[in-house]
Amino acid sequence: MDAGVATILIVDDSPENLAVLSELLQTEYCVRAATSGDKALRVVKTTPKPDLILLDVMMPEMDGYEVFARLRADNDTRDIPVIFVTAMDSTEAEIRGLDVGAVDYIAKPIVPPILRARVHTQLELKQARDWLKNQNDYLEIELARRMSENLAVQDVSIHALAHLAEIRDPETGNHLRRTQGYVRALAEQLSDHPRFADFLTPHAIDLLVKSAPLHDIGKVGIPDNILLKPGKLTPEEWEIMKTHAKLGRDAIEQAERDVDRPLEFLVMAKDIAHYHHERWDGNGYPEGLAGDDIPIAARLMALADVFDALISQRVYKPPMSFEEAYAIIVAGRGSHFDPDVVDAFITRFEEFQKVAIRYGEAETAAPAFAVG
Repeated sequence: MDAGVATILIVDDSPENLAVLSELLQTEYCVRAATSGDKALRVVKTTPKPDLILLDVMMPEMDGYEVFARLRADNDTRDIPVIFVTAMDSTEAEIRGLDVGAVDYIAKPIVPPILRARVHTQLELKQARDWLKNQNDYLEIELARRMSENLAVQDVSIHALAHLAEIRDPETGNHLRRTQGYVRALAEQLSDHPRFADFLTPHAIDLLVKSAPLHDIGKVGIPDNILLKPGKLTPEEWEIMKTHAKLGRDAIEQAERDVDRPLEFLVMAKDIAHYHHERWDGNGYPEGLAGDDIPIAARLMALADVFDALISQRVYKPPMSFEEAYAIIVAGRGSHFDPDVVDAFITRFEEFQKVAIRYGEAETAAPAFAVG
């Protein structure tokens, strides 16, 4: 059969009616026949699948309405248009047929020109619907592909920017990957906590992890003689070093102005860069925020950043053991860090150790220890 020829399934318990309908349509279409509702439901599953069904209403055992209901309940057949064909020539019967979802209703005895015209119309409509569906499917695939590309470009851009800061501060090494892992562990632990659940949705957690590498982007604006100083900073130098938080915020804010619409990950990245050195007790910088005034993303980043600094080698200190770093973080509960964030750290501490070891440096503390 020519692939361009439409297939019509005729369902009628009368062989005479099947013969009449087949003779009227088979010169233009591929016609298939079924003498009962049960047979029709089997035929419709075989090749070639019908493009249109002419369905008798009054049949024994399973009437046309039940056949129609079963066709609609099956995902494979629910979109096949159905024309009811019946001897019940009444307005009520026609209204019922159309109400259940048939595309048309033809009364017996059949008038050949009317039958052909209505069949032709419904097949043209189906062809148009199929075309639109194919277009929509194509557009959805293309949209998904472009979104995937955009996300990939976004991720590459974030890491490229983050590595600018990392290159300027060679001691950080795998700091970006480790802090991402810590932040994800904290966020997942707190995602069902009453204070955090509204914010830490799965989407927000993904944005948070994606934005985390930009927390120290402002270091690109710190002079080399301070950023790379092989020793402790003077009070004056320390004040300059602290400006990296605001420098990072300003750089991301400028990036926001350069795009024509807000980008969620930049909003979160800005909060992280600006506020991840704030303290729960208000003694942090650059704004001296306290408690819940500190954005949640920054509170998580604050703990992740401090923990990683503690276990890492610096020019002015050796790496601490996991046990020592754990004790310092716990001691900062309610002063340096949000108490609930510290509790999440305690619960996920084993995961923190695994992340630290997986993305460790030669100088990073290694031996894990169990709490409790």
